[in-house]
Amino acid sequence: MDRQIERMPLVREVADAPPTPGHAREIAPGVLWLRMPLPFALNHVNLWLLEDGDDAYTLVDCGYGDAPTRAHWERHFRTTLRERPLRRIVATHCHPDHLGNAAWLAARFGCPIAMTQAEFLAAHAMIEQHSSLGPADVRALFARHGMAAEHLASLAARGNAYHRGVPEAPHAITRLIDGDRLDAGERGWRVVAGYGHSPEHAALLSVDGTLLISGDMLLPRISTNVAVWAGEPDGDPVARFLASLARFEALADDALVLPSHGPPFRGGSARVAALRRHHHERLAELHAALVAAGSPQSAEQVIPVLFRRALDLQQRFFAMGEAIAHLNHLWLHGRVERTVGADGAIRYAA
Repeated sequence: MDRQIERMPLVREVADAPPTPGHAREIAPGVLWLRMPLPFALNHVNLWLLEDGDDAYTLVDCGYGDAPTRAHWERHFRTTLRERPLRRIVATHCHPDHLGNAAWLAARFGCPIAMTQAEFLAAHAMIEQHSSLGPADVRALFARHGMAAEHLASLAARGNAYHRGVPEAPHAITRLIDGDRLDAGERGWRVVAGYGHSPEHAALLSVDGTLLISGDMLLPRISTNVAVWAGEPDGDPVARFLASLARFEALADDALVLPSHGPPFRGGSARVAALRRHHHERLAELHAALVAAGSPQSAEQVIPVLFRRALDLQQRFFAMGEAIAHLNHLWLHGRVERTVGADGAIRYAA
């Protein structure tokens, strides 16, 4: 769900203004904040340059793989990097705004790409349209969950949107596993694996506990998308996401969190509590809506319960996956029943 979570003034945003595209801002000693535009309603992604010795950087995330973003990168090559190289690229996960330029940047600098194996394999599966991760598989899943024919047709017409954002997946990686240590300059980082938003998301927590590069797992203003996809149609990513949040509950109150969307902030443990409350409230609202409906409902029918505004095609794509995820969570925890019709249509009833 991407609605803002209100009534929780415990998160303290620390930046008055983000860097403009093509510029950088030092947000912590040895950490530069870059912001790249996105061609969606969620219109930006934050990237992080870590000083890695006197003459190079480690880059965390790469931006969407399109011409406007690469034009901003060309400016950064001349100004922010000042012709210094990237020593390593870390991709927190495989989504286009994070992985899109990884192969392009790695080819330019001759540097390795570090990411988890599940994200690496998922990127190739989505580009090559196999392992139930192609657009046709997603449309088939959404059709079973009641998506209207007009929306299915619009999804078909846009083709492989993932491949447009990730023109090329990495051919090889340095594999990251939960608990691994990375060193950049004088600062060490630990990999913190997270689940529910993507197959095997990798956040980076500084060894001294003062900095967290949270990727999409912990955002200051919105709740990250948690969705069911065709490769695991009966999955419970909501449970996996909520369990993953426990990894961040021990953050010191003054630890600086560097998220992929929105401003850097402090108060990570309070944010975890707010996110837990948010999902539990949405699950309760969804259950109440099914009780009130009095008849089995499809995921398409309950989208307005979770998203109370007009949705464009991109937003509806994610909203559908998220609606299925929350319905599956209620079903797998015995709070609702799931029925499958003779035509394969899936519905849920309290």
